[in-house]
Amino acid sequence: MNRIAYVNGEWVPLNEARISVLDRGFLFADGIYEVWAVLEGRLVDRAAHLDRLTRSAREIGLPLPDGVAALIAGAVERNRLSNGLVYLQVTRGAAERDFAFPAAAHPSIVIFTQHKEILNAPAAATGIKVKTVPDLRWVRRDIKSVALLAQVLAKQEAAEAGCQEAWLVQDGLVTEGASSSAFIVTAEGALITRPNSKDILPGCTRKAVLALADETGITVEERAFSVEEALDAREAFITSASNFVLPVVEIDGRVLGDGRPGPVARRLREIYIAAALAGD
Repeated sequence: MNRIAYVNGEWVPLNEARISVLDRGFLFADGIYEVWAVLEGRLVDRAAHLDRLTRSAREIGLPLPDGVAALIAGAVERNRLSNGLVYLQVTRGAAERDFAFPAAAHPSIVIFTQHKEILNAPAAATGIKVKTVPDLRWVRRDIKSVALLAQVLAKQEAAEAGCQEAWLVQDGLVTEGASSSAFIVTAEGALITRPNSKDILPGCTRKAVLALADETGITVEERAFSVEEALDAREAFITSASNFVLPVVEIDGRVLGDGRPGPVARRLREIYIAAALAGD
């Protein structure tokens, strides 16, 4: 079945979806986006993603169109999406090319879906490999901007090294993954992840996992950690809407533990999925 996309007020076949070449998202990356996971037809962490979308829009002075929540639900329904992702992008709209905000432009909104078996991902059983790379992004990483060139370059460098994710590093400290939040588990069993600030995106899956960790009695420390600390960690993992919780078994060629997914990552993935299936 051809997927159905939403483009500025119309539902159209994905292969017919079009935006203007003057769209500021295309010309300036003047826009934001959000991604929801869908599990058995249910939007995961629905409210948290809507809140983050609203915050990102506010931070760049972009008015959000009305009815976004209904449009997201409509994309799931129209595409009969059981398991996968919903992508939404909002830009400042189409106008003659000029850096300052246009006076008369109307925001553009695009939504489409992707099928993905997040629940039964093979990487959950095997773990993934990570490569550390310099963090070259702009300083407002807390905004979910469509300007992702630095992440593209980091992901490509990781892929060329046979890794599935890049961990971004600034001043010797891990900020986050190129498209995920980064966690390590110390020898003492404490869960470490960098605190929210302008240095990282406030991950919705990260937020849910931290709450679940606290509920299950896992010691949580929100602080920066170094590459050296990560290499010596008992285990590590990433979180994101498109992967939930994925164990990390190797960093920069250094095998963590026995090279298999650790118990903390496995447990948090299990209870996160259970919570997602139970409802937002």
